[in-house]
Amino acid sequence: MEYSILGDDLQTVEILLTPGEAMLAEAGAMVMMDLGIHMKAILGDASQQSMLGKIFSAGKRLLVGESLFMTLFENRGSIPQRVYFGAPYPGKVIPIRLSKLGGALICQKDAFLCATPDTQINIVFRKRIRVGLFGGEGFILERLEGQGLAFIHASGTIIHRQLDSGESVEVDTGCVVAFSPGVDYDVHFVRGIRNMLFGGEGVFLARLRGPGHIWVQSLPFSRLAGRIVRYSGGGKGEGSILGKVWDLVDGDS
Repeated sequence: MEYSILGDDLQTVEILLTPGEAMLAEAGAMVMMDLGIHMKAILGDASQQSMLGKIFSAGKRLLVGESLFMTLFENRGSIPQRVYFGAPYPGKVIPIRLSKLGGALICQKDAFLCATPDTQINIVFRKRIRVGLFGGEGFILERLEGQGLAFIHASGTIIHRQLDSGESVEVDTGCVVAFSPGVDYDVHFVRGIRNMLFGGEGVFLARLRGPGHIWVQSLPFSRLAGRIVRYSGGGKGEGSILGKVWDLVDGDS
C-alpha cells in the first residue's frame, strides 16, 4: 500500500488504494477521496464478524475516548484511487508497520487515525496504580494489533528512539505517544525536593525501559490547550497562590 505524508505541522496522509484494497479510519478523519472509493460506517473495528464481537469492540473504544463507529474506505473501482485522512488537531502523522513491532503497538488515547482493515483496536489496563494515577493518560491505553500498516497522530515534534535491553529514558508523562509491547512503562517522583517544587516539570516523570521502540511528542495538545486557556483569562486561578500550587503539581502537562 502506497502512502505519502503531506504538510508540515498540519499533516495529512494520502493513501493510494488499488482495486479491492481498503482502509479503516476513525470517524470524521476523512478529508478527501476519489469517486471510486466506497465509504461504509461499521460498529467497532473491521476485525470482528459477529454482532457480539462488534458490540464488545465498540464498548472498548468508548473506554479510550473513541467513537462507537469507524469508517471503512474501500476501492471498488477498476483503477487505483486516493483517500486522504487528517488529524483532529495540529500535529504529526506517524506511519507504523505493525509487523515490524511483533504485531502490536501501545499508544495514548485518541492517537489512532487509520489502519489496514485487519487491525484490531484493543485496550490495555495499567497494572501499576501509580502509573494509572500519575501517568498522564489514566489507567487505559490503546493497543493496536495486526500485521499491516497503521497511522497514529500526535502534536509537536515527534522523537523516535529504539531502546536497547535495559536502556532507560525519563519522559514528561504527557509526552509519551506510543511504545512497542516490550518496553516497560513506569512513573516515579522527580528526584530532589527543589526540582519537584521549582523545576517546572511537575512531580512525576515517566520512565521507559527497553528493549523496544518509543515515540515521544514535544508538545502534548493538552499543554497547548492549557496555555491557550491561561492566556485567555480562563486559567486555574491565574495570578493566585492556588494557581501557582496547581502548576507545581500539574507540571503544565
